[in-house]
Amino acid sequence: MATANKNLSIYDKAKIPNAKNIRFGIVVSEWNTEITEGLYSGAIDALIDCGALESNIVRWDVPGSFELTYGCKKMATTQEVDAVIAIGSVIQGETKHFDFVCSATAQGIKDLNVQLDTPVIFCVLTDNNIQQSRDRSGGKHGNKGTEAAIAAIQMASLGK
Repeated sequence: MATANKNLSIYDKAKIPNAKNIRFGIVVSEWNTEITEGLYSGAIDALIDCGALESNIVRWDVPGSFELTYGCKKMATTQEVDAVIAIGSVIQGETKHFDFVCSATAQGIKDLNVQLDTPVIFCVLTDNNIQQSRDRSGGKHGNKGTEAAIAAIQMASLGK
């Protein structure tokens, strides 16, 4: 596992640009809310820790991870944000639905990064079981939301 020996929540604040003048959008999937709310909390905590103002953070909710692409596109094109974080969680089930949702979501977010001038950060967990998701949304491997927030700050700073 890529995260087996890494804590997703560790960053060197001295190497991160100050986020005070950066406006962020966060689009959160309502599916697997235990996980997505944990990821959201990690992202918010990191943004605030790096100087972001709460008034410069816009949150929208969408029904599931598949809908993140549309939500992020609308966020990026209507809310004057400098970066968007797409937060979702897809957990392997008994059917191929998992494969289709994961692939479409990853492709959709990638496409937005090619089409738009606003970076869209992929913070979608695609785990085999709920425990893996818990471990990456504030558990033993830290929080992927934190990692995504740091990426959003870095990518938004490229455009400033």
